[in-house]
Amino acid sequence: MRSLLLLLILIFSSTFYAQKKKKKDTLPIPKMKIHGRFAFVLNQSSFSNWVAGGENTIAGDININYDFNYKKKNINWDSRLLTGYGLSHISAKGLRKTNDRFEFNSLFGYKTKNYWFFSYFVNFKTQYTKGYNYKVEPKEVVSDFLSPAYLSFGPGMLWKKSDDLSFNFAPATARYTFVNDNFSGNFGVEEGRNTAFSLGLNFAGYYKFDLMENIEVENILTLYSDYLDVILNIDLEHQTNIHFIVNKYVKMNFTINVIADDNASSKIQYRQLFGLGVNYSFHQKVTY
Repeated sequence: MRSLLLLLILIFSSTFYAQKKKKKDTLPIPKMKIHGRFAFVLNQSSFSNWVAGGENTIAGDININYDFNYKKKNINWDSRLLTGYGLSHISAKGLRKTNDRFEFNSLFGYKTKNYWFFSYFVNFKTQYTKGYNYKVEPKEVVSDFLSPAYLSFGPGMLWKKSDDLSFNFAPATARYTFVNDNFSGNFGVEEGRNTAFSLGLNFAGYYKFDLMENIEVENILTLYSDYLDVILNIDLEHQTNIHFIVNKYVKMNFTINVIADDNASSKIQYRQLFGLGVNYSFHQKVTY
């Protein structure tokens, strides 16, 4: 699993060198861009008298992404809402959660020189419903709404070449972890308390490019080191999203998500999703 983690990081870093030369856009730079996207992915399998065996399954996943980008003179302000929920039903095993996410990011930058900005970021993330460990019997509740929830913020330096390529370095990032009474003593929160505070270094990188015609690759990388704990014990989250565009409304999506966070789990968390889905832009606006 560690080799897989290293491979994903190398993929992220190597893509910086994979940009294709594009013709210069003669259009003016947009002052504001708003883009809301809805995606629904459905997977299903059914078996009847199938000698090789198999279990009937049906799974659905809904995702809503909302992007707000504002540019005026030396000001650059990017905000993004990422939210999704997914369920699967497996015969003889019942209903299980496959996706549960709410995350809001906002990054404000004031340009200093070339692609560099003084920056300030805010990030908040949690989940909607209870999460279970199905490997024990009876199943064990391991998380819940706002348990955990993470709030991070701090000043830094932003390097942004375009909306598709940027990274933010914040060496004085404050992070609060919230849990309810049932999870006190977990996720780095001391027993008998509902919050934990940490101060550390946060690095966030984003890169999106066209691998080839109708295939889009998006990489999101976040690293965090806590000065008040073990500095070299770095929390890592890497997500690769590959979109195969069939037409305006239909896409195939492949997602790999890796998380390394000792306060949440002693093992590397890994999630992989693949499916054919319907995509719809419900709010899209560009202002010059």
